[in-house]
Amino acid sequence: MTAFDFSRPYPSGRSPIMTRNVVSTTHPLAAQAGLQMIKAGGNAVDAIIATAATLTVVEPVSNGLGSDLFALIWSPADKQLLGLNSSGRSPQAWGLEQFPNGIPMRGWGSVSVPGAIAGWVALSKRLGKLPFADLLAPAIEIAERGYMVSPIISAQWAKAVPILKDQPGYAEHFMPRGRAPLPGELFRNPAQAEALRMIAESEGESFYRGKLAARIVAHAKQHGGLMTGIDLAAHVADWVEPIKTGYRGYEVAEIPPSGQGIAALMALAIAEEFDLKSLGPNHPDYWHISIEAMKLAFRDVFAQVADPEYMNVSPAAMLDRDFLKARAKLIDLKRAQDFSPSADLKGGTVYLNSADESGMMVSLIQSNYYGFGSGVVVDGISLQNRGYGFVTDPKHPNCVAGGKRPFHTIIPGFILKDGKPQSAFGVMGGHMQPQGHMQTAIRMIDFGENPQAALDAPRFRVEQGLEVDLEPWTPPAVREELAKRGHKLKENKDSYMDFGSGQIIWKTEDGYITGSDPRRDGCAAGF
Repeated sequence: MTAFDFSRPYPSGRSPIMTRNVVSTTHPLAAQAGLQMIKAGGNAVDAIIATAATLTVVEPVSNGLGSDLFALIWSPADKQLLGLNSSGRSPQAWGLEQFPNGIPMRGWGSVSVPGAIAGWVALSKRLGKLPFADLLAPAIEIAERGYMVSPIISAQWAKAVPILKDQPGYAEHFMPRGRAPLPGELFRNPAQAEALRMIAESEGESFYRGKLAARIVAHAKQHGGLMTGIDLAAHVADWVEPIKTGYRGYEVAEIPPSGQGIAALMALAIAEEFDLKSLGPNHPDYWHISIEAMKLAFRDVFAQVADPEYMNVSPAAMLDRDFLKARAKLIDLKRAQDFSPSADLKGGTVYLNSADESGMMVSLIQSNYYGFGSGVVVDGISLQNRGYGFVTDPKHPNCVAGGKRPFHTIIPGFILKDGKPQSAFGVMGGHMQPQGHMQTAIRMIDFGENPQAALDAPRFRVEQGLEVDLEPWTPPAVREELAKRGHKLKENKDSYMDFGSGQIIWKTEDGYITGSDPRRDGCAAGF
């Protein structure tokens, strides 16, 4: 048994759950949908697909049928960690000339090809046990019958209404009473139920090459979008080799670019140059070192990461230990710094995980990006705005172009020990994600905090320059000392996005220890 501390040191007062089969996510109904699949003879992959599909219904503020998806899967049959990139590419017609005033955050001008549905299908075909249509049945039923909207989701929904109410399809599908649903109010989405049924019956073909694809293309044409049937039909989910770095005897793994998971690995490698364990989680030096390491990683990631076909440097170069040791030497323990990218380098979201008795473990994330994504809704299909992740600097590797994947914020994480699976983990929330990966990994590995405590603990969020957001329950002595060292401290009490929300499954010889984040409607359920 891992020598975790099982006290409850943080305000949530939650305890981890300990089971042989588990699903953990941001909504209880979605977790139940996943467990139904395991009880029906399915495995962790079947569970994660059912959970992901249900989340598009019950948490539409963060994801939808028009999301993108990434996953890391420990496959007992393959005896290895597999990576899946099912993020979409931009329409072929996109180019700098289409965006003289920059890329819009909302509307059809922000929509790249959605990849989540293809990701579900790819996972099911390669690793699942149950028929694909069975996996979507709980989501279809909930969309038809409706569900009671939670206070947390209702609040985020209400914030989106004044921003998105005029986007095509939004009010029709997400403002049935002319407003956002109130807490406890029943919300039904029959159009989404129909779309889910068509996806289930066709194993995703309708979405990319059939009736749903035709509806998406027609809607784009009607509202000035450039997406075509060729763009949709060309999408494929790619199986990729995870990138990894060693940390205190473990290996931490992420999906390779165009996602920002490499930032977590870089920051951990920089932090490993310091003896954090001797400091403990409430020592100002731990916070300062981690903040500075994260800033160093971000400066290089934002300058270099893009669709890997366009990057000037390789992930291997960015993870080179000698390079990262040199970056670590830039950290001054007495003062905060605004770092620049290295000149030496050449060259709204839901996170969910599952595990079963066979040893299969899945770490998955899907997202519409900003709340409700583009705001565009086509017959129940809420479309992401991942195109907004591009830049318009022609010299930058992430410059907008046709048929190209944009820089992605969403990242699933995984930890291995001696080449075997140890933990499926993740923290969602824009650029908080690699910061959350780093902080939760350190809390478990260096400080021995159990998965629930590691999620409950106060987090920092690096912003621009010397700005750092801190959660209200950050120790006062830490706050005071960081300010003395020159960090410009901010306090943001909206933890839904700003500090992320995570799930952690940790494997033991007898089963799994699981934590679920209290910053949303987190729910870990198992048997």
